[in-house]
Amino acid sequence: MTNALLQLLLPAECLQCRGLLPFDASDTVVCTACRTRWRPVLPPWCERCGQPEPLFGACRLCAGWPAALWRARAAVWLDGSARDAAHALKYGGLPRIAHDLAAVMARLLPPPEPRSVLVPLPLGPARWRRRRYNQSEWLARALGAVWRLPIATNLLTRTRDTATQTALTPAARLANVAGAFSAPQRSRWPSVVLVDDVLTTGATLAAAARSLAASGAARITAVTFGRAAIPDFLEGA
Repeated sequence: MTNALLQLLLPAECLQCRGLLPFDASDTVVCTACRTRWRPVLPPWCERCGQPEPLFGACRLCAGWPAALWRARAAVWLDGSARDAAHALKYGGLPRIAHDLAAVMARLLPPPEPRSVLVPLPLGPARWRRRRYNQSEWLARALGAVWRLPIATNLLTRTRDTATQTALTPAARLANVAGAFSAPQRSRWPSVVLVDDVLTTGATLAAAARSLAASGAARITAVTFGRAAIPDFLEGA
């Protein structure tokens, strides 16, 4: 009754098109029509990291990843309104949009193995103080509700803040996040799924996977909402 009254007095609208949301979708932030405009990441791709297949030779993006990180997939390309949605989650103080992003991830990505645990990428202390929430944890919890999988926020910790990765080359990205994570306890899960908002070169996921592998995790995959197109200056780096 309370929800119905609020919807009548303050009808919810889509964050992106400003259209009114139907009553049964009033808890969402982005309408179904706008979500269908987000471009799925589709094959052909590198079977391991999901990067579009290189024109020549083997994929260089995941060549330096630890062996335990055997697959990473992103749901949509990080452009247009998909980028706006990801930024609303990460920078806009709108963590509940994670449910809309997770719904698209669950629809486009293959479900993890039944005995998997979802592990969100932790934030560094400075970013946590600034945001007061972890966007990756919101995504993981929303995905866990859809996939019916547990969430573990204590398997991985971030030991230090790192510089933003945006303008760094792949080698610099790896150096920037080297040793930035620790796994304080032995993993009892046969399959660990790292959850993050965006994948570019995968350096952060690789660093997290190294720590989890050292704690005993044998099979690690990763899922993200968006995949950022690698800028030209990174292609040949």
